[in-house]
Amino acid sequence: MTLSLTINGTRYDIASDPDTPLVFVLRDELKLKGTKLGCGLEQCGACAVMVDGKVVLSCVSPVEVFESQEITTIEGIADTEIGQRVQQAFVAETAAQCGYCTSGLVVAAAALLSDDPAPDSDATKEALTPHLCRCGSHPRVLRAIERAATT
Repeated sequence: MTLSLTINGTRYDIASDPDTPLVFVLRDELKLKGTKLGCGLEQCGACAVMVDGKVVLSCVSPVEVFESQEITTIEGIADTEIGQRVQQAFVAETAAQCGYCTSGLVVAAAALLSDDPAPDSDATKEALTPHLCRCGSHPRVLRAIERAATT
C-alpha cells in the first residue's frame, strides 16, 4: 500500500506499513532526522511535528492518519518567519543544551506563536507541558519564546 504525505510542502509517496508511527517514516524512510524519538510513549515531546498547524507527537500515531494533512517538521520550520524568529531566539538565549529535545521545543514554540503572537507566561508553559528537557534548559526556552514573541 502506498500513502501520500505532504511534508514541509513536498509530497511524498511512501511504502511503509500504514500502522508504522510517523516518526519512523520521517527518520528512516524519508531521512528527515531532525524529529527525534525520545520515550516512544508521547511523554517527552522530542517527536513533535506540526500537523495542519497544530503540535502532534509523532512517536505513536500511525502514519496512515496523516494522509491528506500538511506536516511540518523541524526541517521546515525555518521556511516561515515565525520559525526563523524562534530559531534565532533559541540561539540567542542558548536554549539548547544537549539538543535532543530542541527540535520538539522549537516546533511547539512556533505553533504557539502562530496561534498567539503574544502569549502570556501561563499559555507558554501550557504549550510546553508535554515537552521534557532533561538538561534543565526550560528557563532559557521560556526566555527564547518571550524573545521570539517580542521581535
